[in-house]
Amino acid sequence: MCLAVPAKIVQIILTDDVLLRTGRVDFSGVQKTVSLAYVPEAVAGDYVIVHAGFAISLLDESEALASLQAFDDLARFEATL
Repeated sequence: MCLAVPAKIVQIILTDDVLLRTGRVDFSGVQKTVSLAYVPEAVAGDYVIVHAGFAISLLDESEALASLQAFDDLARFEATL
């Protein structure tokens, strides 16, 4: 099973080649560098769906926040089991 997770872009790392474009994203406090090759239109502050180190699509902020809340709710529920 594959899982793609919403993250907020906090920094774009510019390169001369759009296929090598990366950015720092924030996963609820954990920051990672991911490839932005599939979302060349992305800018800092945007939310993206990240899978296997690649941002694969842009995500509306309200949708991203709802998804993050669902992950948080699931983690809290799992902790009660």
